[in-house]
Amino acid sequence: MGANVVGLGLTSMFTDISTEMVTAILPTYLALELGLGLGRVGLIDGLQNAVSALLRLAGGTFSDRRGRYKLTAAGGYGISTIAKLGLVLWGTAVAPFGASLLLDRVGKGLRTVPRDALISLSAHPRSLALAFAVHRAMDTLGALIGPLLAFAILAAAPTAYDAIFVASLAAGVVGLASITLLVREPGRGREGPEPADPTNEARALSAKLAEALGSRRLRRLLLVGPLLAIFSVGDALIYLIIQREANIDARYIPLLFAGTAVSYLLLALPAGRLADSYGRMRVYLAGHVLLVALYVLLAGIGGLGGWAVFAALGLLGAHYAMTDGVLMAAASTVIPPMWRGTGLAVLTTALLGARLVASTSFGTAVERFGSTPPLLILAAGLVGAVAISPSVLGGLEPHSPAASGAMPR
Repeated sequence: MGANVVGLGLTSMFTDISTEMVTAILPTYLALELGLGLGRVGLIDGLQNAVSALLRLAGGTFSDRRGRYKLTAAGGYGISTIAKLGLVLWGTAVAPFGASLLLDRVGKGLRTVPRDALISLSAHPRSLALAFAVHRAMDTLGALIGPLLAFAILAAAPTAYDAIFVASLAAGVVGLASITLLVREPGRGREGPEPADPTNEARALSAKLAEALGSRRLRRLLLVGPLLAIFSVGDALIYLIIQREANIDARYIPLLFAGTAVSYLLLALPAGRLADSYGRMRVYLAGHVLLVALYVLLAGIGGLGGWAVFAALGLLGAHYAMTDGVLMAAASTVIPPMWRGTGLAVLTTALLGARLVASTSFGTAVERFGSTPPLLILAAGLVGAVAISPSVLGGLEPHSPAASGAMPR
């Protein structure tokens, strides 16, 4: 895997401990403490992702032009750490709380694409999906620990939000130290090719984007990814539906996050190996079939037993294991290294823009019609999107991803 993959995994693990401690209490805080409906929760969730999406393009382009992937990613992690400091200083006051959440998304937007570019430039082309799976598994371990810590703190002191914010800040500082001390820029040690020429200021952003979109297979991914994402809603809405339909005490919502993380953690490495050997886009589409099953299950969860909650969390974690890093691995095989960050940024921006529409419209529909009709509509739409995706892609994995490290256009 290379030292960079492990170092970035540790960085993401501690950062996710930090972030998920706050994220795990966010649905409860917004819906129960502030009394917001699902429509507004969906809008907030979507806007957070939209801010992150817009800044991913800036982070990816800057890191490509300067050849400073580590520097850009570390800057994003630093901004997110400052956001946690804001939570400690201002507590749960509504306006500062929202500003700190927004600042955290700014940091996430800047760091995500350079981090993924670092992974793709530091791993062997034949093991790209596995490298992303290793990183995502360590990331998900943090996503498991964070909600458990939040639950433990609130179980001991139900109103101790300040303790959660202090612990979140401490974990964020360790994550920032990890990328600073353990990760190298590609081409400055033994890993990866040389970065793009940092003195090439003449290349404008428009030209960079034109290059990134020059790959025919990347353009196909840019059609398929958002097509599937338009039927994929945010986790906060899913957890609130589970909590309401299964009549779960709100204090246990952090454990729903942890349950999904357990499933993801167990399946991330097998899914990565399967994607490298069998076909990355095949596995990606199969992950969305699991999302269809989740929507159908949630549509009837009020009339099912407690096992349905565990099944729902397992399906959600399996969906992420088969899609999150897999699409980035597939895209990395068709984007040359000198504009890897820009290409990944364009793709992730398109995905998050589609999810903004999905979360906002779904939350509003649930408020007006209940959860069952919107869930079944999502399931039907996703079935259609999965069905037509192979034809849009022009065939799945025409070249074995494990057999060659080439970057077909």
